[in-house]
Amino acid sequence: MPDAARPKVYSIAAHRGFADALVAGLAPRYADSELGLARLTLLLPSGRAMRTIREAFVRRAGEDGTQGLLLPRMIAIGDLELDQSLGSLLDPLDGPVIPPAIEESERLFILARILRETLSDIPPAAALLRLARQAAMTIDRLLIEEIEPRDLLDEQVVQLAPELAVHWQKSLRDFAELYYRWEAERDERGVCDAAARRNMLFRNAVRQWRAAPPETPIVAAGITSASPALAQLLRTVSELPEGAVVIPDLDLSLSDEIWDELGRAHPSDGDDTPFGRGDQLSHPQYHLKLLLNRMGVARGEVAQWHRRGIGAASPERSRAISSLFLPPVASRSWIDLPADQRRLSGVSIMEVADLEEEAQAVAVLARQALEEPQKRVAIITPDRNLAERIVHHLARWEIVANDSAGRPLTDTAAGRLFLALADIVAKGAGPIELMALLAHPFVDVGVERLDFLTELRRIEREMRGPREGDGLERVRRIVAGSGRETSRAWLERVEQALSPLLAAGSEASLELCETLGLLVTVSERLCGEKVWAREDGRALSGFVDDLRRGCEAGFPFAPGETSRLLREAMEMVAVRPPYTGHSRVQVLGLLESRMNRADLIVCAGLNEGVWPAATSPNPLLAPPILRLLGVPGDEFRIGLSAHDLASAMGAPEVVLSRAARDAEGPTIPSRFLLRVQALLGSLVEQRRETDALAYAKALTHADQTEPYPRPRPCPAAHQRKVAISATALDRLLGDPYQFYARSILQLRDLDPLDAEPSAAWQGTVAHEILERWHTAQMQNAPRDIAELTDIVLEQRGATALLKGLWKPRLLPALRWIANEVENAPGRSVIAVEAKGRVKVQGVTVHGQADRLDRLAEGGLAIVDYKTGKPPSAAQFAEGFALQLGVLGVIAEDGGFEAAPGPAERFEYWSLGKSKDNANPFGFGYIETPVLEGRKRQGIEPERFVPHARAKLDQAITRYILGSAPFTAKENPDYPTYDTYDQLMRLAEWLPRLDENESRSG
Repeated sequence: MPDAARPKVYSIAAHRGFADALVAGLAPRYADSELGLARLTLLLPSGRAMRTIREAFVRRAGEDGTQGLLLPRMIAIGDLELDQSLGSLLDPLDGPVIPPAIEESERLFILARILRETLSDIPPAAALLRLARQAAMTIDRLLIEEIEPRDLLDEQVVQLAPELAVHWQKSLRDFAELYYRWEAERDERGVCDAAARRNMLFRNAVRQWRAAPPETPIVAAGITSASPALAQLLRTVSELPEGAVVIPDLDLSLSDEIWDELGRAHPSDGDDTPFGRGDQLSHPQYHLKLLLNRMGVARGEVAQWHRRGIGAASPERSRAISSLFLPPVASRSWIDLPADQRRLSGVSIMEVADLEEEAQAVAVLARQALEEPQKRVAIITPDRNLAERIVHHLARWEIVANDSAGRPLTDTAAGRLFLALADIVAKGAGPIELMALLAHPFVDVGVERLDFLTELRRIEREMRGPREGDGLERVRRIVAGSGRETSRAWLERVEQALSPLLAAGSEASLELCETLGLLVTVSERLCGEKVWAREDGRALSGFVDDLRRGCEAGFPFAPGETSRLLREAMEMVAVRPPYTGHSRVQVLGLLESRMNRADLIVCAGLNEGVWPAATSPNPLLAPPILRLLGVPGDEFRIGLSAHDLASAMGAPEVVLSRAARDAEGPTIPSRFLLRVQALLGSLVEQRRETDALAYAKALTHADQTEPYPRPRPCPAAHQRKVAISATALDRLLGDPYQFYARSILQLRDLDPLDAEPSAAWQGTVAHEILERWHTAQMQNAPRDIAELTDIVLEQRGATALLKGLWKPRLLPALRWIANEVENAPGRSVIAVEAKGRVKVQGVTVHGQADRLDRLAEGGLAIVDYKTGKPPSAAQFAEGFALQLGVLGVIAEDGGFEAAPGPAERFEYWSLGKSKDNANPFGFGYIETPVLEGRKRQGIEPERFVPHARAKLDQAITRYILGSAPFTAKENPDYPTYDTYDQLMRLAEWLPRLDENESRSG
């Protein structure tokens, strides 16, 4: 071919650094003495690539000492994975009439509507949108390869279909119907898919440039997409008089035999597997071979770009990378490679225990590199969890890394606010949903933030525990009980802001457009303009606008689906922070890392399933169908991941990092890392990165401290003199530390919001029912205990599940109590929930009796209701169950005003399973801790109260008025709760205590 017509295609080797090497070669080739590079047009794959090239120009200017800089015109060709926009050069206003591209969100909802009309089993709205999104991705994948709907009914496809599994056959039919219906609706609207329009614009540019070549130079650089239309555009650019195509990291050193082993990269020649075997598709050079083949360019026609970037490595690196990724048959040549060609000088391997240790070690590597002036660091990983950990560890040294992948909108403050509002629509204003919304940092309903939070925290404290009705209903009761004017004003503002939302949640069906508008309105009522002020607010605004434009035709869904529907849609939106971080540190994903270069590159997360990512078949079209249609399989993406790694390994310094475990368990090293280790052979131990790992471990290392002693707090005398309740005496004697924490330090366990009903809660409910029943009986206005049970359970917000499981056990026991009380001869109830108080040695002793009965002989009976098993007489004798005894002391000293006189009987009335053999399936029985009747264990009635008094005097003398320490677990046999175990650091000293006791024994 004449030189003028020969395609001008170049490759920049991995070790040269693509962006810097490209810029170094463009200046001498295309610079003008007056206009600099302003006449040059660069076609680049994405907006991210434009920024990378722009930074390379700035570095070059700084290296040369240039004062001013005229940059070339940069056009993004619209990589669908990064940026769907096309530059104005390829999408001119005065060009041929090409239908506009439909908005992506509008297409999504149209596909969802078609699926809803065609599917026999209609999934929920969120799943329907997910299926529509998968269909849209499959359509784009076919359109990029220029496959039309009729190709799905091609003779070869029809012949192959019966050999597929039944579900694949059905999926093929459903997708073909969806595709044809979408095509008809698209044509009726006069629009086209973005991928199809992109192809049309490429074809139009090819026609124009071949008919009238541009007078200014055009260079396409860094484009590796192998779509047919783009390949033809690149071919045209390469043939322009002042055109060129520059490909990254094409391996020109591969032998022709190895190049041919990669397979025919074109679906022609009647090959049954036109895209080769899986090992061929997963080779890092395969997609470049496919691109060259579709361009009609032989590898021998590609020239080397003989310019180096600022951060270039030695040429041996590219030769080693070429050897590293040889196909399986050719990799036998590793045996004969000399040491200098397999040494991979400058490449290190770092293997750590877990993700946290890997993140810390990578952050240390970046921190060390920044000590050198002008040294740039790039951390590349497809693992977002690991990337976020690295960013947080760098923040320890006030290094704000530019995390180019950003965060999902759901993880931002604005996104969380929107989802909190959606939760209220979906689930109602329950305690958790309501508090999560009102505690959001943006919410203040127009009140001073501190005042708003003060009121919220007061109410939130009262809201804790099992749910008692709707969240707002509970708040109303709390506010009404407080009598505070500020609380009423606060509640009024909150209710006014939330009222539209609560009304929407009660509807049977919602429209997405109307719901989005409602969420926007309520968010502004709660937060004002703060919700839209930052980058996440702007992303949320764009997200809402896109959805509202897309669902103008209506998209009905159930209120309960609101949260899930929005969450799945918002997960797809990435919020990227403004580039105000450290100028020399970047955290990049694989797509963002292409064309990027730094002096130190850390490739982190090199495990199978991460790098490369786990392959998953297309959910709509079977792999054999895609191969037959000419669509590369999932192994093709493995090859792209391998190419990304090969490009990154061209940096002067490279660290390959992996963790032996992740959050789910042990990991498998990446196949790429195993190849590096195999190539290094015996040299692998010399390539271990150990310093950064040692520093990372040192950061978390602490000197061994003295063993924590058994707590024995000794408060001052004025701190000790506190009241003793009837239920706290045995705690004081059995585990003094618990009494100290609860009664002196005033520490209480906080229940969670919307907690599961506990045994204590059930006991409170049972006591309340009995109190209301007894009160009605004493006022000669008897009530049915079953009716009272329903009322109390309803007021307490008992769930249907709790009523179904507990009420059948509770009601028979309550009826048994009612029957026993009504039929007790010569015995009457004189007080319920009676409070008593006396002074013992000047210390207040108080208690509350569940019931006080007047016996026929005139004495008192103290009754304590138990929902479970009552304490045994032996426990009372040992000092572990002194409640009834202390109540007896209060009664003997005249502490009960409602029922004066000493107590003669002490009874536990249990609501547990009956012990009566005549009624084995009943509930309820009475026990007494005193020795009477046929009982063989217990304490004599006349000694019951004196025994409790003696224990009370002992406790007061020793702890309240004395100086004894409040020793933790002083009596190991004392049955207690674990509320204060963490506070006393029980796990640190109890094992040593047990060990010492066993030795002494």
